[in-house]
Amino acid sequence: MEEASLNSEPLSEDEGSESVMERNCATIECGDEKGSTLRNKELVPPFVGMEFDCYDDVYNYYNCYAKELGFGIRVKSSWCREKSKEKYAAVICCSREGFKKKRETNHLRPETRTGCPAMMRVKLMDFKKWKVTEISLEHNHLITPASVQFYKSHKSTGVGTKWKSLLDSEAELQANKLQKFGLDVWNHENLSFDERDALWVLDQDVQLKIREGDAKDILNFFCRMQLMKPNFFYLMDLNNGGNLRNIFWADPMSQAAYHYFGDVVAVDTTYLANKYEVPLVAFVGVNHHGQYVLLGCGLLAGETFESYFWLFKAWVTCMLGRAPSVIVTDHCRAMQRAIDAVFPGTHNHISLWHIMQKVPDKLKELYEHESIKSSFDSVVYDSLRVNEFETAWGDMIQRYGIGNNEWIQMLYKDRERWVPAYSKDVFLAGMSTTQRNESMHAFFYGFVNRQTSLKEFLDKYELTLQKRLQKEAKADFESMHFIPVLKTKCCFESQLSKVYTNDIFKKFQFEVEEMFSCFNTTQVHVDGPVNVFIVKERVEGEGGRREIRDYEVLYSAAKVEVHCICNLFDFKGYLCRHALTVLNYNGVVEIPSQYILPRWRKDFKHIHVPDYESNNFDVKLQWCEHLYKRAIQVLDEGIRSREHYKVALQSLEEVLDKVRFV
Repeated sequence: MEEASLNSEPLSEDEGSESVMERNCATIECGDEKGSTLRNKELVPPFVGMEFDCYDDVYNYYNCYAKELGFGIRVKSSWCREKSKEKYAAVICCSREGFKKKRETNHLRPETRTGCPAMMRVKLMDFKKWKVTEISLEHNHLITPASVQFYKSHKSTGVGTKWKSLLDSEAELQANKLQKFGLDVWNHENLSFDERDALWVLDQDVQLKIREGDAKDILNFFCRMQLMKPNFFYLMDLNNGGNLRNIFWADPMSQAAYHYFGDVVAVDTTYLANKYEVPLVAFVGVNHHGQYVLLGCGLLAGETFESYFWLFKAWVTCMLGRAPSVIVTDHCRAMQRAIDAVFPGTHNHISLWHIMQKVPDKLKELYEHESIKSSFDSVVYDSLRVNEFETAWGDMIQRYGIGNNEWIQMLYKDRERWVPAYSKDVFLAGMSTTQRNESMHAFFYGFVNRQTSLKEFLDKYELTLQKRLQKEAKADFESMHFIPVLKTKCCFESQLSKVYTNDIFKKFQFEVEEMFSCFNTTQVHVDGPVNVFIVKERVEGEGGRREIRDYEVLYSAAKVEVHCICNLFDFKGYLCRHALTVLNYNGVVEIPSQYILPRWRKDFKHIHVPDYESNNFDVKLQWCEHLYKRAIQVLDEGIRSREHYKVALQSLEEVLDKVRFV
C-alpha cells in the first residue's frame, strides 16, 4: 500500500470587491435572456454520492454551480499518492472560507473572508470514479450571481469534459447576441468562454461621479428605508477598486405600482443626460388618473450600454421578471441596445416630446432654421398616414437641402420608433405627445435642479413620494365619491362619467365637447362589413387660422368596431371625437366595452388581477406575487379611514391564525 502525503495546493487570492446586494434582493443574470445554460440544463446542487469521471469534472461542476448561485471557490486541500503523485482526494471550498493570517493581510485591502463553512469533499474510488463524500451548502454571507464577475475562479474557468459542450454552446449564443447588438466581438472563435463572457462585464475602472461623503449618505439612506420598509429593494454595483459604479433601488410602493401600471414604462434620463449634480435615472409609469408613478430609481456612472444593461437587469429582477409591453425613452443608442438585449419582446418607443424639444438646438446652425423647424413640426404632426409622412419628409429634405445632416438622418432611420404615423396599435398611456403644445415633465420636476446635491435629493426622496401618494389618494377619493359635472347631453359623456376616474374623464369629456367641431360625416366606401366614413373637422392651422381637415374612420356595424386614422385611442386609451361622431351617426348609444380600458376605471385597483400564466418563474414565485397583490389591495382599503383600518387589521389577524394551522 502506498503511503499517502498531504499536499496543500496554492490557495487563490481573495477576489476583488463584490457587488453589494442586501437580504431583500434577488439574483441577476447577465447572460442569455432565458437564463444561464446551467439553469436551463437543470444543474442540481451537489449531494453526497454524486460521481464524476475525473477531477477536472469535479472542479468545473462545483465552479459552475458556484457561478450559478453567486460565489467563488478555491481548493482548500488536496491529497496525492507519494510515488505516483496521483490525486485521490480534495476539499473544494467557498473562497470566503477561513480567515487570512495576520502576515498575509494587506492593510490597504479589507478582510473579505468570513469563515464560510460551504465546501465539497471528494474522493477517488476503486472504479476510477470521483465521489462526493461530504457536502455543506450553507453560506454565512450574501451570495448572488450579480457578483460572479469579480471572482477569480470564474475569470479563468477550465472546461471539464462533461461541461465543455454546454459552455461552448452558451459562448456561441453570447457571441451571436453581441453581434446582433452591434458590438465588436473581434475574433471570438479564438476566445475562451469566459473571455467572451467578460465582454459583458462593465469597465472595472468606471465609477459613479459623486462627492466625498455621498457614498455614506447613500448607505445611510438605504438603511433608513429598510428600517421603515422591510421590502425596500436595492443593489449597489462596485468596481474592483471598491468604488461605487451603478446603483438601483425601488420603494415597496413602486413595486406595487408596477403590478398595476407596468404596461407602459418611461425611462427618464433627464438628470443623467443633462449632467445634473445627481446622475439619476427614473422608471416612471402612469396610474389610472393619468398621474406619474415612480417604478424605481438608479444612479449611473454614464450613458453606456453596459450601465443601462446592468440597470435594466436590476430593475426587471426587482419586478420578478415581468417585462413591460412598451418602454418609452429618449433618443439614445446605448439605451436602445440595452433594451433590445434585456427586453427582446418589448416595444421601445422614442418619446416624441423629447425629440421635438431638441429640434431648436439641433437645427439652430442651419440656414433658414426657423422655417425648417416649422416644416418639421408640420411633417410630424400633420401626417396621418405613413405615405403622407414619407412624401412630406422627402419634400422637406429636398426643399432645404438638409439630407446630409447627421441628426436628421438618424431620426429618419429610427422613424418607426417615434413618428406618430408609424406608431399604430402602440398603446402609450399618454407617455408620448401626439398633439402640438402638449408637454411632459420629469417625475422629480420641481424637486431636483442642476445644483441639487445627492444628499439633498435623498433627503427629499421620501417627501416627493409622499406628496405623489397623497395626490393619488385624493384623486381616488374624489373619483369614488364625486360624479363630474356633465357639459353636454351626449349619452357617451353620461356613460363614462360613472366609469372613468375623474382626471381621465375630463380628457374624454373634452373629446365629447369637440364633437361639435366635427361636421359633414359622410360614408364614402363599403369594404365588406366595414364602412368607411370621412369626418370633417375645423382645426387650428398655422398662424392661428382655422382650416378644415378630413379624418378617415372605419366602422363595422356587425362587431360595433370603430377605428380613426388619428389613432388617439391607440396612443391614449380613449376614443377621439371623430370615432365618437361616427358612432353617434350610426345610432350607437353606448361606447362598446372594448373601448373602455380597465386601467382608466376608478375601480381598477379592485378588479385588476395580473396574468400568472407566465412560465418564467416557479410556482412559489407566482404564489408570492398573487398573495402580495391581494395584500396590497387590503392595504389600499385599510388606510381609507380608522374604521377601515380596524376591519383590515382584524381580518388579517384572523387569516394569519387560519393559515398557521392548515
